[in-house]
Amino acid sequence: MSELHKFLFDGAPVRGMLVRLTDAWQDLLRRRAAVGPYPPEVRALLGEMAAAGVLMQSNIKYSGALVLQVFGDGPVKLAVAEAGSELTFRATATVVGEVPPGARLEAMLNVHGQGRCAITLDPRERLPGQQPYQGIVPLHGDQREPLQELSQVLEHYMLQSEQLDTKLVLAADDRVAAGLLIQRLPVEGQGNLAGGARNEDEIGLSEGFRRVAMLAATLTREELLALPAEQILHRLFWEEKLLRFEPQQPRFACTCSRERVRGMLRSLGREECDSLIAERGQVEVGCDFCGQPYRFDAVDVGELFTPGRDQPPGSRVVQ
Repeated sequence: MSELHKFLFDGAPVRGMLVRLTDAWQDLLRRRAAVGPYPPEVRALLGEMAAAGVLMQSNIKYSGALVLQVFGDGPVKLAVAEAGSELTFRATATVVGEVPPGARLEAMLNVHGQGRCAITLDPRERLPGQQPYQGIVPLHGDQREPLQELSQVLEHYMLQSEQLDTKLVLAADDRVAAGLLIQRLPVEGQGNLAGGARNEDEIGLSEGFRRVAMLAATLTREELLALPAEQILHRLFWEEKLLRFEPQQPRFACTCSRERVRGMLRSLGREECDSLIAERGQVEVGCDFCGQPYRFDAVDVGELFTPGRDQPPGSRVVQ
């Protein structure tokens, strides 16, 4: 069963989260396999993104969708993971070339240094004129060295956007997508003194985070994938006093709908839809996230472009 564990470190301004997506992650891959499976390297990347998306969404308690995207100039044109405020997630990728065996982030998305990572916060109920917030960072570090791991990219993003030290460990295979996030909490009144000197409290708090982050860094990919959550937390933090919260259960869910597909077809226009009907006898659109097919015959398309027929009684999903 998929689980999300949240915890605080007693005596240190540090929070942690551990997610293990099991049945929910396998459900996503099973749905995708019906359409056409991704290469194993892309599946691993999407699993890490799904785990990271759930961790980050739960971390900020945002009412809406957190959308994590990586895109660039390699054989993977785009990879997307979306996490909802009710701990739902979905993920998809667009692969336009051959992915080399064992390819890491640079070889998949940043071949010529054009790779980017974007995080978008899309509110559930937008106010008039309100736009989603988006932050973008390149897939390289401060010294322009290419970053090979998604965890490094997201740590860099957290430091740039939130000014919060973060340690992130991610791993995924065809059974499990998992992640561990350790983050230093902001402390009111904390900051540098005049002249650049740091006060003793700030130094102590930084040391507390570094100690916990060093422990987290000893977690291997194999352990994160194979060990249950309780064993991972005991193995890493058995000398620390953790304040634990009730575990939560992330789940796969897609927000696609026939009405959304209708809107997309309207944007294509009557001529384009009619040409598809003439060529194939129907218009079929499959959701990139879950593989759900939506089919429209000639009658459906006619109703689609008939004024006053926004919700035709005859519209239907053909399985």
